[in-house]
Amino acid sequence: MGIRRRNRALAVVALALALLGVAGCVGTPGAPGEPSAAPSPTAARSVARVCAQPAAGPVKAPAGAVTVDPAVVGDLAAKTRSSPAHTTFWLRPGRHRLKADRYSQVVPKKGNRYLGAPGAVLDGRRTNQYAFGGGARDVTIRHLTVQRFVAPHNEGVVNHDSADGWLVEHATIQHNSGAGLMAGSRQRVRASCLRGNGQYGMNAYKDGGPLRDLVVEGNEIAGNNTGDWERRRKGCGCTAGVKFWAVDGADVRGNWVHDNRGAGLWADTNNNDFRIEENVLDANDGAALIYETSYNAVIRKNTIRRNNRVEGRRYADRGDSFPFATLYLSESGGEPRVRARTDKIEVYRNVLENNWSGITLWENADRFCNSPANTSLGDCTLLVRDAGRCARPAIATAPLYSDCRWKTQRVDIHDNRFVLDKSAVKCTVKCGRMAVLANYGTYPDWSPYQGERVAEAITHDQRNRWHDNVYLGPWEFVAHDPSRVLDFGQWRGTPYQQDADSTLDPRAGG
Repeated sequence: MGIRRRNRALAVVALALALLGVAGCVGTPGAPGEPSAAPSPTAARSVARVCAQPAAGPVKAPAGAVTVDPAVVGDLAAKTRSSPAHTTFWLRPGRHRLKADRYSQVVPKKGNRYLGAPGAVLDGRRTNQYAFGGGARDVTIRHLTVQRFVAPHNEGVVNHDSADGWLVEHATIQHNSGAGLMAGSRQRVRASCLRGNGQYGMNAYKDGGPLRDLVVEGNEIAGNNTGDWERRRKGCGCTAGVKFWAVDGADVRGNWVHDNRGAGLWADTNNNDFRIEENVLDANDGAALIYETSYNAVIRKNTIRRNNRVEGRRYADRGDSFPFATLYLSESGGEPRVRARTDKIEVYRNVLENNWSGITLWENADRFCNSPANTSLGDCTLLVRDAGRCARPAIATAPLYSDCRWKTQRVDIHDNRFVLDKSAVKCTVKCGRMAVLANYGTYPDWSPYQGERVAEAITHDQRNRWHDNVYLGPWEFVAHDPSRVLDFGQWRGTPYQQDADSTLDPRAGG
C-alpha cells in the first residue's frame, strides 16, 4: 500500500533499501562503521538512550501479584489462563519460555498487568510466532524484554491483535520477525526500546480501523527492518521504524528514531491529526518522516539529521532527478473538513542538518480514488467513502473533482533551520534540494487531471508556503516539476514567491 510513486513517464520509483547490518541499539549511518551519535544536548532532555540504559523493574513481586517461574516452560501462559481478569503477574529474573507450539502465545484478560523483574526475558526461541495476543483491553506490559519471536510478514509479536488501551512501558522488544509491536486505539508506548525487528519496530494498524488516540513517547526505535522488505517485495511500502495506517489522533514525541533500514517514521493512507514533536530522527537510510495520503499535522521542534543518505545517493547515482526528501509530504495536506487539532500541516522550529535533502511536497497527478495509480488499494479519501463515485463523468466536476484526490495543500513551513555540508553528506549532485512539484498527468484516459493541472495547483494554488526559514549551505529549489531547478532568488521571485523573510548563506554549511 501507498509507497510514493510517480507516473509512467517519470518511471515508477520504489524504495529499495540498503543492506546494512543491525546490531544492538546503534547502527550504521552515512559512513560504514560510524556509530550513531547520542542525541544533541537540546534534544537529550526528551530523548533517552533507552536501549542502553533500560529502567529496572521491581525486584520483588508486588502485593497480590502472581509469580511466574522461568524454570517452568509455559508458566506465563498457563497462569494467565487460570487467573481472573485484572491480575498482576510478576516474572522472575531469567529466560521465560512458552510451549514449543508456534501458537502458544499468552492471551491476556482485561486489565492484566505483566511486570518483569530485572533480567526477565520472554524468549520465543525462533519458534513461537506471537508473545501476547487476543482482544483483551487495557493490558499493561512493563520492564519486560520480548525477543526472538517469528511473526509472519505484516503481523506483530506484542499485542498481535491490536487490542485497545494497552500500555507498553520500559519494555525492550527486539530481534523479532514481523513487527515487534502492534497498536490499538488508546495505546500508550513509552520509554521502550524497539530495535532490530525484522519489519517494523511498531505497526500501528487496526483491521477495520481507524485506530484512534495513540501516544508514542520517549522511546528508542532503532535498526528495524532487518529483513529488508522493500528489496524483497519491491514497492510494498511495508517498512519503517514505525508505520502508521489510518490513525486518527497521534502524539509522537521525544523519541530517538535512528539507523532504521528505510524510513524512520511513515504515516501512510488516511492518517489524521498528528503531532510529531521533539524527536531526534537520525541516520535512517531513507526519509526521516513520510506523511502520505494523510491529513492535518503539526511537525515541530524535531532534530532531523543524517537521514536519507543511502536511498538518496542510490537514486542520484542512477540519474534520477526526483528530489528525494528527508521530510516527505506526499499527497498530504490540511483539510478543514476533517476534524483535527489543526486544519493544516505546519512544519516549524525544526533543525534539519546534513540530510541528503530537505522537504519535498509532492502530488502524483495520476493518483486518486478509483485510479489504477492509487497504490492504496481499495481506499478513498476521507471526503469520499465510496471510491466508485470517483468515475466519469461525475469526477470531472465539483465537488468530486476536488474530493476524489488526496491533495498536498495548506502546508506551512516556517522558522526552520536547514544546514547542508556537502562534504559531510558526501554529495556532489542532486542533494540539498527543497521542492514542491507534481508529474504530468497521463492516465487513465478518463482522468480529469491530465497535463499540468496538478503541477500548477500544488505550486501556485494550494496554499503551500515556505517563509522565515534559515538556510546554511548550497541549497537548491525545485518547483512545478523535476526539471525546474531554481536558485534562491528564483525561488523567492515571480511566479513562485516562496521563502519570504528567509535567509540563505551558501558558504555557511560547513
